[in-house]
Amino acid sequence: MRYVVNRMTLSDLPRVLEIEKLAYPTSQWPESAYQRELRENRWAHYLVVRDTLVRDQPAPSGGDALLARRAFPFSMFHSAKPATSDPELASIVGYAGLWLMYDEGHVTTIATHPSVRRRGLGELLLVHLIDIAMEIGARWVTLEVRVTNASAQALYHKYGFQIVSTRPHYYSDNNEDAYIMWTDEITQPKYQAFFADLKTKLYDRLSRDEMVMS
Repeated sequence: MRYVVNRMTLSDLPRVLEIEKLAYPTSQWPESAYQRELRENRWAHYLVVRDTLVRDQPAPSGGDALLARRAFPFSMFHSAKPATSDPELASIVGYAGLWLMYDEGHVTTIATHPSVRRRGLGELLLVHLIDIAMEIGARWVTLEVRVTNASAQALYHKYGFQIVSTRPHYYSDNNEDAYIMWTDEITQPKYQAFFADLKTKLYDRLSRDEMVMS
């Protein structure tokens, strides 16, 4: 498949931070926070999704590399490639994270580069987070979402998340409220069958889209 999900590493952080600035221009985590998560938080699980077509392209050199650096950051809105000569780093087009808190999987973040939105990559990352939650023994998955973010809410509803309460003034950048959303028990056969069906349909869609784009 064109898009591959891997565990996030410290070497991925420059690209992750670039995408975060585009996805959340008014509220970003500092690099030190991600470093602590990856180095010290044994309950944290962070992922990146890579576009293998970008990774397999030759790196720019000479004048092309200079133009790539000068084009940053404006070219970021038109291309999934950052101003870097490292194809492995350039291939990262999204990231996500999850904490295990007792028996709850808490989604901490999901973001994709603007150039690859509406391709199902946020959904792909969510599917991998739910898979991890199942593997590490969580019974539920929970998250916060802005009350105005209807598209994200629609995705979460699709995977069985329901709004259970509101957290007032949760977002520090504009004091916006957050909905708190929870799944049913992900250990139950009914949810697992429901999830497996959605996962199969997503992979089928991504495979069809890949054939169209190739």
